[in-house]
Amino acid sequence: MTQGISILMYHQVGPFRHLTAPMKAHRSTYCRVDRFADQMAWLHRFDYRVLSMDEVLACVRGERPVPARAVALTFDDGYESFHEHAWPILQRYGFPAMVYLVAGMLGESSSWFARDGRDTPPLMSAARIRQLRREGCDFGAHSMTHVRLAEQSAARMRAEVGDSKARLEDVLGERVQHFCYPYGSHDARTVDAVSAAGYACAATCVRATATPADDPLTLPRKAVSHGDSLLGVLWKLHMKNEAKTPSIRRAAFRPTG
Repeated sequence: MTQGISILMYHQVGPFRHLTAPMKAHRSTYCRVDRFADQMAWLHRFDYRVLSMDEVLACVRGERPVPARAVALTFDDGYESFHEHAWPILQRYGFPAMVYLVAGMLGESSSWFARDGRDTPPLMSAARIRQLRREGCDFGAHSMTHVRLAEQSAARMRAEVGDSKARLEDVLGERVQHFCYPYGSHDARTVDAVSAAGYACAATCVRATATPADDPLTLPRKAVSHGDSLLGVLWKLHMKNEAKTPSIRRAAFRPTG
């Protein structure tokens, strides 16, 4: 593995017995819990360094060295199934995790799935989020209503980005400095809006390792999908380290490494 951080991107974790045929779309929004358990067991057995996103931020800022075999675990949208299926496995190994929440839809269903004719699984409530925070889970913002930010007007974009931060800070009673772009949708305007809202770190869906050469507001991640075997995840960890397209960086950004 190159000297970077593989930030893994998950969505739902669960049994998904109804998903028996190979998936052609939306694969990254499902991960079988048995495979997730195998992935976490592998990281633990072979001494990967699982970082919190605060630690990732410190590494890309050049405030601390990037450890060998560095990995971070992120979960988009904030499904209730995270609490049921993923969190007990993470706790077993003492792994930190970042869950990005759709702040205007806490306790509701993931209604955007309905546009594709899929079931709309429930999202965690504010009470559940506070419970998991007490247990050590980290949370960031994922907009107010899960829209493609780069397609919005400037005013709507600012509201989705800024209001989600304020809403989650009210729920958690602490500063929220991490953001994730829904659908990975971002452009220079979006990144500037995230910066102006006061976030220090933001994650994309660009596939690569994160290094001190990256802008902390456009960090790449590697999606783990429904059909990925353990070997497939290891391939992504060790081989898929270079982005296919250039990452967006703020005009004033200067890399630390």
